[in-house]
Amino acid sequence: MDVLEDDIPAGSAKGGQADGGASGGGQDIGGITADQLRSYIERIERLEEEKANIANDIKEVYAEAKGNGFDAKIMRKVVALRKKEPHELAEEEEILALYRAAVGV
Repeated sequence: MDVLEDDIPAGSAKGGQADGGASGGGQDIGGITADQLRSYIERIERLEEEKANIANDIKEVYAEAKGNGFDAKIMRKVVALRKKEPHELAEEEEILALYRAAVGV
């Protein structure tokens, strides 16, 4: 949502603080403080970094398994299958069998 200058309360600077932001970043912007927003952003950034590290670790495990003769592509499928609920898996298998029969595979 765009904020027009006319919508900014009287006595406030564009940044949401009358003193130009010199009080340490505690300005109130849209009902939250800049410090609170910065905290959320920093937490997300840390989690994104952890996610990248974990993704790299998983990639290394697949490479190790491949080096020991396992098929990484099939292993990924098995991991995906294990995440599904039994009833979801059964339904998918039934539909797959139906489709395969329909096209003669």
